[in-house]
Amino acid sequence: MDAKLNNRVVLVTGASGGIGGELVRAFVTEGARVVAHFNEHGDQVRELARDLGASCVPFGADLTLEAEVERLFAEIEVGLGPVDVLVANAGSWPPDDVPLGQMTLKQWNHTLAANLTSVFLCMREFFRGIARHQLTEPAAVLVGSTAGVFGEAGHADYAAAKAALTYGLARSLKNEICRLAPRGRVNVVCPGWTATPLTQRFVENPERVRRALQTIALRKVARAHDVAMAVVYLASGHLSGHVSGQVLTVSGGMEGRVLYQPDEVDPGKA
Repeated sequence: MDAKLNNRVVLVTGASGGIGGELVRAFVTEGARVVAHFNEHGDQVRELARDLGASCVPFGADLTLEAEVERLFAEIEVGLGPVDVLVANAGSWPPDDVPLGQMTLKQWNHTLAANLTSVFLCMREFFRGIARHQLTEPAAVLVGSTAGVFGEAGHADYAAAKAALTYGLARSLKNEICRLAPRGRVNVVCPGWTATPLTQRFVENPERVRRALQTIALRKVARAHDVAMAVVYLASGHLSGHVSGQVLTVSGGMEGRVLYQPDEVDPGKA
């Protein structure tokens, strides 16, 4: 189905990750002009851009810094025009379990800056561009996490940042965007366990996979493509033009409780 995103300027933040790269590919396939953002791992994003051709343009910026975000959006406007669709995908998941009593203030602040403050700064510039260029049908899709829905022991910093993004921030901004553009929309996609380079340690641990699958109705781990298709749907005014302020979980029916006994799941088929 045609999402009618042809020639729309789409900014995908965090394009160097597994989900981010798949998002870029999905939007290029839909005919969009895609800005593939990176902070670290710029070589990966530049290689992706070479593979995809002129429809994908790499841009680097540290999204936790106000001046960097302002520069990023200014350079995009000069090169491609105003951003029509923002996919706020960039974030950071600390790989080690750290109970709250052992968590440093430095880790807490870093995680919130990477996962929440960065989205605030990007959305602020996005909104300013909407007003400045009088865009008629802008859309933002924020990438949250099931950690923000159910919580995640050992990752209270990450869960708190994603919960704030998913509920308080997105549901406030879906009302604010309509003051700037009557057809403007803000939605959230919350992936569950997804096989990416970031989660490689998890995917390669059969017992952790087994425990996770016990809570997932579909008894499988998501792939980046699953997440990308949900984001494209919410980014498209043609497909979801009357959908705003919604949270779409891409988690295989995860409920945050045990659905299956250990012998009922097979980590090898996840």
